[in-house]
Amino acid sequence: MKIELKSTNSSKVASALIKARRNAGSPTMGMVMTLIVVTDSQGYQRAEKAALAASFEHPCRLLLVVTNSRTKSSGLDAEIRVGERVPGETVVLRMRGEVAEHPASVLLPLLLPDSPVVAWWPTQAPENLSTDPIGRLANRRITDADGTRQPMASLEHRARHHGPGETDLTWARLTPWRALLAAAVDQYPATFTAAVVEAQRGHASAQLMAAWLENRLGLQVEVKTTRGPGITGVRLTTAAGDIAITRDDGLLAEYSVPGQPKRLVALKRRDTEDLIAEELRRLDDDDIFDAAVKTLVRRMRREQSRKSGTAKTTGKKTGAAKKTTARSSTRQSTTASKSTTAKRTTARRSSNATPPDTAPTSEAAVGTVDTAATAPDAG
Repeated sequence: MKIELKSTNSSKVASALIKARRNAGSPTMGMVMTLIVVTDSQGYQRAEKAALAASFEHPCRLLLVVTNSRTKSSGLDAEIRVGERVPGETVVLRMRGEVAEHPASVLLPLLLPDSPVVAWWPTQAPENLSTDPIGRLANRRITDADGTRQPMASLEHRARHHGPGETDLTWARLTPWRALLAAAVDQYPATFTAAVVEAQRGHASAQLMAAWLENRLGLQVEVKTTRGPGITGVRLTTAAGDIAITRDDGLLAEYSVPGQPKRLVALKRRDTEDLIAEELRRLDDDDIFDAAVKTLVRRMRREQSRKSGTAKTTGKKTGAAKKTTARSSTRQSTTASKSTTAKRTTARRSSNATPPDTAPTSEAAVGTVDTAATAPDAG
């Protein structure tokens, strides 16, 4: 059943839901939660596809919020779907103008009573999920740094503002990797001296993987850049050799442990449908994720300190070079000044002295005059 409501309100939408459930023959529909998906018109279809796929595993009331606050007109349009080959209920809420600025007031009457609420932002998320109006309605808050324009910056922001009940799909993307690494460590217990994560540049999950390994192993983890796709390898160094998982094609990985033959394991890059379904399986806090996020914050601070120290060192070298250049310039100016003074002194002395070529002639002339004046007459 499909019901469309134009320029409506929350009360009319709630009444239409009750009517649709009765017509379907079941007043409860066996729903286990309310899933709120907040997106825009561009990411609406992809988010709806992922949420509907997850609802087969987790029957829920899906409230798909599509906001558009740029338009001048204010209003709410709703589309209700019940029993269309989808378990649970789907309500698409298109909010415009001032209504889009206060979505929580529209959603509150539509939440299932006495059941958990999960909020998911597939693309851009609020600055602080815990204080966001929709975030305060939810027991569990999910974001996706890879769905934003700057995944690394988004993950770092989420790590700094992390709160209880919050998670990110970059963590779910690491589940197969973490399972394989945990199995390898259990199979070959050893003391690790180094760890390296290899991934394409700017891959958010790689930084989270490095933070998790650093937290569990107690050593600093290096992240190396490769061509991708995604994470291409993780290496744990021991005295006997490396425990390595490498994946170059995003489908099949090579698993190697010291003293044993190499094996191939399936390690496909997962779709958003699988990721959101996994996150909906647990509605409590993830302690391991919380610890990894705290370690990620420490890694970011350490990297900032390193860059700051490098900048200071470079600044000192530049300042020293400038001082050396200034001293050299001063010396050159002093030398040039002395040379100019010496030239001026020489010129003054030359102008005051008798020219050497005319001096003998003057003396001879004076001598001739004197001799003629004193000599006796010839008679």
